[in-house]
Amino acid sequence: MQTIWSREQDITHDFYRPACVSRFTAGLDAQGALTSWKNTSASQAIVLQVLKRIFDLPAAGPDKTTAEGAFDQPYEWPNARIAHEVVEAGVPVGFWRSVGHSHQAFFKECFMDEVAAAAGQDPVAFRAALLKNHPRHHKVLQQVAAMSDWGQPASPATGALLRARGVALHQSFGSVVAQVAEVSVDADKKIRVHKVWCVIDCGFAVNPNLIRQQLESGIVFGLSAALSGEITIENGQVQQSNFHDYPVLRLDECPVIESHIMASTEPPEGVGEPGTPPIASAVANALFALTGQRLRALPLRLA
Repeated sequence: MQTIWSREQDITHDFYRPACVSRFTAGLDAQGALTSWKNTSASQAIVLQVLKRIFDLPAAGPDKTTAEGAFDQPYEWPNARIAHEVVEAGVPVGFWRSVGHSHQAFFKECFMDEVAAAAGQDPVAFRAALLKNHPRHHKVLQQVAAMSDWGQPASPATGALLRARGVALHQSFGSVVAQVAEVSVDADKKIRVHKVWCVIDCGFAVNPNLIRQQLESGIVFGLSAALSGEITIENGQVQQSNFHDYPVLRLDECPVIESHIMASTEPPEGVGEPGTPPIASAVANALFALTGQRLRALPLRLA
């Protein structure tokens, strides 16, 4: 016997990614160097629900997936306080591709861009200065900057919309990924991602073709959520039911994706999820470069 839910049943009765909010404060010295960073986020905890739902077990200590990607990131500065508060809500939550990294990377990398702008510095150069003790991360960042001609103006075809680029760097599941997204916005404020450059250091590349496939699928998955993935609840009922009101990225919307795998003799690490976390922030940072608007919530919508 096999029971199969319809797509409508699946979307309206699923386990969702936790809603999460994050607050940041940063300090700069007179030379524009980052000296302090305070970050507090709040969300439901997935592991606590899963333990009860599947195994009928009580909570067993902190759930690090709530804040992964916030406390375990490579940038270094003198003073930091990073905290997370678990909050209860009536919505059932579950594991989403890249779990806590999916939203913490968005928060961290968007705010890092804001701090770079406040310091009057290039986003790539500002990040690079914080990675002096992390050569693998620095090389990944420099490689994606070289691939995307970072620092040079984006040049669309004659008569096409203006474009701009944004950058993001994040480590998850043992792998370091940097991405640059090139975007445009039409008269109806529709966001279009034309190209994504992606570099990964996942240690020794066992199957390069499979790694590229995972990076591409992770980017498309993350873009779907960043541009249109929204679940709304009214009177306890999920309002979305199928692809007409919960759309995913279509073939004609998919960007060109150019990926590069760094040569390494380090042990192999994860490749199935690390392509997802940086993409939303790379797009949001590109939109700031293009429009001057800071988008701090997902899905991304211009005012």
